[in-house]
This record gives sequence, structure tokens and C-alpha cells, in this order.
Amino acid sequence: MTESSWVTRFAPSPTGFLHLGHVASALAGWTQQGPHGLWLVRMEDIDPQRCRERYATALLDDLAWLGLHSARPVLRQSANMSAYRATLERLDQMGVLYPCFCTRADIAREAAGMMSAPHAAPDGSLRYPGTCRHLPPEVRAATLAEGKPHVLRLDMQKALDHIRAHTPDVWPLSYEDREHGTVICQPDLFGDVVLARRDVPASYHLCVTHDDAAQGITLVTRGEDLRPATDLHRLIQALMGWPAPTYQFHPLLCDAEGRRLSKRDGAKAVRVLREAGVSPEEVRRAAGYPDVMG
Repeated sequence: MTESSWVTRFAPSPTGFLHLGHVASALAGWTQQGPHGLWLVRMEDIDPQRCRERYATALLDDLAWLGLHSARPVLRQSANMSAYRATLERLDQMGVLYPCFCTRADIAREAAGMMSAPHAAPDGSLRYPGTCRHLPPEVRAATLAEGKPHVLRLDMQKALDHIRAHTPDVWPLSYEDREHGTVICQPDLFGDVVLARRDVPASYHLCVTHDDAAQGITLVTRGEDLRPATDLHRLIQALMGWPAPTYQFHPLLCDAEGRRLSKRDGAKAVRVLREAGVSPEEVRRAAGYPDVMG
């Protein structure tokens, strides 16, 4: 893949309006595609509780106003659930998944009682202590038969063993960072992550790796906050036999107090700036990408 023909993507979740942090992320990929490459838009809308159609429509409208148009039809993850279920079935056939019946309170309580094991994963989330991994088969089957709510977790050790046994050519796991070169992965630091939630038959980690492969993404541009998760995504790619894209990480856009711009903290929406008479050029400049439209 030459640097004039990268396939990149911007994958927002429609849980709010587009803000400057989003614009910076979108332009990070747009500016890297090259004259013969592609820039795609994907809606990561698997969360039925938080995602709204009005936000999805507004996101696309604001992107178009900024001069950013997907080179292919926008992929919506909510319409792609059958593909994610098929992926989970393949992983289950490998023997690397198990149902977990623990609530968040259960996990926090058990983790608090463990003195030596690390409690936090590299992304700051609480690391699962492995409680349901050790359930006897008959207990697991009976609990499933009762219809008790559960998630599906990746058995990290079995997943790593499977890769070493079946695809030793990709071991040790690594990915290419355009700035730093080859990076050796440590997905085991995440523990047994969730790949299918109670309310949605998929998870971010599963969907993003599936869709990057399905869309032929060759360069993933993402914020520095997602650097740790890349190790986990590389693991899923290796298990499924999916190609590994190259990665490029961009700094997060922050406010005057040094806080990351986010919807949760009230980052100003692009449509508010539009209504105030701010031009697309000014918005792109504020996001750190002046004169990107030539």
C-alpha cells in the first residue's frame, strides 16, 4: 500500500452532535488518504440506549458542510448485526468464548478482594477477575437454561494459545505504527474482555475490527486514547485471519484547561458554530487542519 492510496475511515457514534474533537479526528484520516485513496464514514450505532437517528443525520450534514463526503455509502453497524453474530459463532467454535453472568457490582466486589492481580486494564477499565471462566460445564449450562442475563467474554489465555498453535507466523503479535514502526502487543493486560453485551449482541472491540477488515481499511487514524485498545484489536484480527491495517495516532484536541473535548463536558457543537456564522474554513482551522481542501 502506497501512501498515495490509503483507505481510511471516520467512525463516530451518533450519541450527540459533531464537535471540534470529532472534526479533528475526521480530518486526521481525510488528510492521510492521499490522491488515490478513499475516506469512508461508518456509524458506530450499536447502542440502542444512546444512539439517535437525528444525531446520525446531523453528523452527516455537518460533515458535508465541512466538505467531507464518504467515498462509499455510509456503513451502519446497527444494520450489520448478522455479520457480528457470525464472527462470534466462529470464535465460539474455536473455544475462546464463555458466558459471564457477573454484574458490574459482582466484578468490583471480587476485584477488590484480590490483593495481587492488577485491577485495571490498559484503557482504565476494571479488569475482569475471571470468575465465570472457572464455572463447571454443568453449572454453566444450567444457568444458561434458566435464562439468566449474560455477556460473552473472550478467554484471553485460550485465545493467545490458539494463535500460537495455529498461526505462529504472526507471533509475537504486533502492528505497524506510522510514526514509531513495529509495536509489540500485550493484549493479555486487558484480561477477558466482553465481545457481546447483554443488551447488544456485539461490542465495540468486535465491531470495529470486523468492519475495518470488511471495508478494506488500510490505515486506521485514531486518537492517542485508543492506542492501548489497538493491542486487543490486533488479537481479534489474528484470531479471525483478518489483515492488520497500519495505524496512526493523533493527539486529542483539548480545551483551554487541557481537558479533552467531549460531548460529556459540553464541547461546542459544529452546528452551533454554523448558526453563529462561523465558516467551514474557520472550523477546520480551529480543529488544527487549515487549508486542507486545497
